[in-house]
Amino acid sequence: MNTRPIPATREALPVVGCGTWIGFDVAPGSAEYQRLPGVIEALFAAGGSVLDSSPMYGRSEAVTGDLLAAANQRAKAFLATKVWTSGRDAGSAQMEQSFQRLRTERIDLMQVHNLVDWRVHLKTLRGWKEKGRVRYIGITHYTASAYAEVEAVLRAETLDFLQINYSIDAREAAQRLLPLAAERGVAVIVNMPFGGGGLLRRLRDQPLPAWAAEIGCASWAQVLIKFVLSHPAVTCTIPGTSRPEHMADNAAAGAGSFPDADFWRRHAASLPS
Repeated sequence: MNTRPIPATREALPVVGCGTWIGFDVAPGSAEYQRLPGVIEALFAAGGSVLDSSPMYGRSEAVTGDLLAAANQRAKAFLATKVWTSGRDAGSAQMEQSFQRLRTERIDLMQVHNLVDWRVHLKTLRGWKEKGRVRYIGITHYTASAYAEVEAVLRAETLDFLQINYSIDAREAAQRLLPLAAERGVAVIVNMPFGGGGLLRRLRDQPLPAWAAEIGCASWAQVLIKFVLSHPAVTCTIPGTSRPEHMADNAAAGAGSFPDADFWRRHAASLPS
């Protein structure tokens, strides 16, 4: 798998990770839970490391922590999670809970989820970063209606990471946010690389265009991931899955080269919009 440097430190980050929303929010012992060790193993086997969660995602943090502990694989993971509440004390308490659930003494990336009370939480996080409890700090959002506020925070604050939605059918982030992140030296994690509204499910019933093979893609999921990673400002993307075979397929899109903007323009007619 390719890596890209985190601008703040030049640390190499693998370009495809795994989001845990829905897929990891399952009961221990369930059939769904039994598949998840294979998901993590497929991620690591492909050279990936990023596992992204949130207290908003139900059991996902605890499940992630339990799986890594059971396999003694914490050292292989770049753990990212979020704070999603209001108030300094509530935020600190929630983040402490994340440490416990993830079974770790240090979190690689702590993000302010959907900009909730971001001024308060960023102040706390800067102190925690100085103490070494978190390695990187950032903000997240997932909808274009919030882009104006996201842009304002990016301009006003010194951040390590921005997590934002970007996909072949939702490209608004490329207009201002992705260039601004590059200008400000902020790493970008793309959530929702498969878009919304069941895009990937619809595409699975359609044959791959002939040009997919030219860029090393054997599935629509790989095409959609390659599109996202083709943007030079993107550091990593985190498609969510609870199936090992899907994780392996997603991760494969992080290998090889990535087409330039001209390639996608030439094939625009055969792309979803």
